[in-house]
Amino acid sequence: MRASRSGGFTLLETLVALAILAIALSAAFRAVGATTLSTADLRERTLADWVAQNRLAETRASERFPALGLTRGRSRQAGEDFVWQEEVSTTPNPLFRRVDVTVFDADGKHSLARLSGFAVRPLR
Repeated sequence: MRASRSGGFTLLETLVALAILAIALSAAFRAVGATTLSTADLRERTLADWVAQNRLAETRASERFPALGLTRGRSRQAGEDFVWQEEVSTTPNPLFRRVDVTVFDADGKHSLARLSGFAVRPLR
């Protein structure tokens, strides 16, 4: 007589299915982790860009012709601290000055944003 076979899975089939599931879940978790890190980096760079834009806007709104040279300072944006560096240099036109703003992380080690603009000497 022949033994009847039940309709379930064999141990080998179950182990293969679990291995495939483990590989798929591992890849999914890795992708989610990479997306999370990318989002945090993008947020930090966006805030740093806003700090640079604010520095240029403050320079233009002050109605003073900026002095040549290098200035450093700190800014806080959305609860995060940033270090900025503003370099003012001459241009071929004496009525304009170039302003380069570089924004770094709170430690001042990694550059996150750089923005350039121009300041105009107020007319008298």
